[in-house]
Amino acid sequence: MEEIRIDVTRQTAEELALAAKQEQLLFRFNHTMPGTYEYASLMRSLLPDMGEGSHIHTPLSGVRFHCVSIGRGVVVMPGCLMMSAGGITIEDGAMIAANVQLISNNHDLYERQVITCKPVHIGKRAWIGAGSTILPGVTVGDNAVVGAGSVVTRDVPPDTIVAGNPARVIKSIPPRPE
Repeated sequence: MEEIRIDVTRQTAEELALAAKQEQLLFRFNHTMPGTYEYASLMRSLLPDMGEGSHIHTPLSGVRFHCVSIGRGVVVMPGCLMMSAGGITIEDGAMIAANVQLISNNHDLYERQVITCKPVHIGKRAWIGAGSTILPGVTVGDNAVVGAGSVVTRDVPPDTIVAGNPARVIKSIPPRPE
């Protein structure tokens, strides 16, 4: 997986305008009554690549929401942080619990104004437990579970439960009984 590097001191006028627009949309979204047409409209404006039946609860924080792709039937609970410069993909039916951090970018160790970016990918029907952190370049496989408070530094195989800091495999999820 290739790392993308962005020098934040060299952003174009268009990039800065988009960042300002998204910051204002985020503020309005976080201060709008849930369950209203305005709330739904702001959610779709902030996250235009979002599938049917998905819902994002406020408060939400983060940057570069145009780099986020959300499938159908996804639920993101309150307090989610999406640092999205490297791209974040959340597939159909995934559940993101409260206070989860999805981090697709970091700062260069020597040139702090440069952010280093790798995508975060959350698979279908994955469940990310409350307070967990998913770090740049990590893929959480389909139907995987990340235990509450975990820090995920490596890919999580499908149908696997991980937990801890750093997250380690706890067990495989057996096939559903018929």
